[in-house]
Parts: sequence; structure tokens; C-alpha cells
Amino acid sequence: MRLYARVYTCIAIAALTACSVLPKAETPDVYRLPATPLPHASSATTGWSLRVNTPQAERMIDSSHIAVVPQGNQISVYQGARWSDTATTLLRNRLIDAFRDDGRASPVSSDDNALPTTYTLAGDLRAFQSEYQGSSEPVVIIRFDARLVQNKGLRVVATHRFDIAQPVGGKTVPQVVAAFGHASDTLASQIVAWTMQQSLASPAAPTD
Repeated sequence: MRLYARVYTCIAIAALTACSVLPKAETPDVYRLPATPLPHASSATTGWSLRVNTPQAERMIDSSHIAVVPQGNQISVYQGARWSDTATTLLRNRLIDAFRDDGRASPVSSDDNALPTTYTLAGDLRAFQSEYQGSSEPVVIIRFDARLVQNKGLRVVATHRFDIAQPVGGKTVPQVVAAFGHASDTLASQIVAWTMQQSLASPAAPTD
């Protein structure tokens, strides 16, 4: 019995020693995507509804990592920092909020539900990162290939590539996050205006 007790004690001590030298788990700072509400449109509602789909993106973008391109084709992430959700979901929600702020399309929903709508806004998120581009301070780049689809007949009404470049003005993560917010605001404003223009050029009957 004494032998077993000594063996158990040695195992317990060894386990405690091992635990003491293991690295502590990372507790990252979690950031929401900053947003400034769009002004409410003065014109009347359009009479059609809109669904905003979650953009398609490559794995490095479709994650909660805050991506950075330090040089060339090398892509990395900011250590100790995370988005509150995947970048694709954050951008989708930002666009939904922008359309609701504008007020002309009603209702506005997401691909999380199956509500029938007149149009669907979909697209590919090609870039959602900061890049140094040979400079000492990064620039936030958002590149989104948008598709506006008329749901009746699944007809693509229009496509457009949106390129946003927002200087950061610093190197800290909070400064980078703030620049992502400004870039997303600009993108959201441009996409709302483009969607309204395209819907007027190709009007669709409201869904039943």
C-alpha cells in the first residue's frame, strides 16, 4: 500500500509540475465592427423587399481573425485580437443595418430565414484585411463583388465590384478596427445607392 501511495504521490506531483509550465490560454480582445448609421432616405419606400445573403469568401476571410497582409502575398493575423463573428457575417449584418437605416426597401431580411423577397443581394468578399502596400502604416482594403438577383425567375439584375481603401493612420489594433468601421460604412453607403439605382432601372413586381 505504501508503494502505491508513493507512486500516486509522484504522479500527482508530476501532473502539477506539468500544469505549471504549460502556456496560459490566450484571451484575445474581441472587437465588434464599428458602424455609423446611414441617414434615413427622404423618398418613399420602394414597395419591394430585400434579402441580404452572407457573402462567399475564402477561409482566411471567412473567420473571426483580423487579417493583415504585411507584404506581397503573405497573409497573417493580428495576434490577441478577434472579430466578434466571422468577417462575412459582420459585413452582411452591416449591410442589413444600412438598408434598414435608409428605409426605402422594406422589409429587409437575411439568409438566416426563408422569408420571400423581391430581390436578393449576394456576392463574394474578395478582401477584408489591412495591407501595408510598402508603407509604414496599413490601409484597410475591402473588395466586394456584388450581385443583385430578382428572385422571380432567378434573374441577375446587375453585378458590380466595390473597392474600398481606408488609410488607418496608425498601427495599433484599435486604430485598424476603427478604419475597418469607416471602410464598411463607405461600402454600405455605396451598395445601398447602387441597389436602389439598379432596382429603378429594372423594376420587379413585389412578391406575394
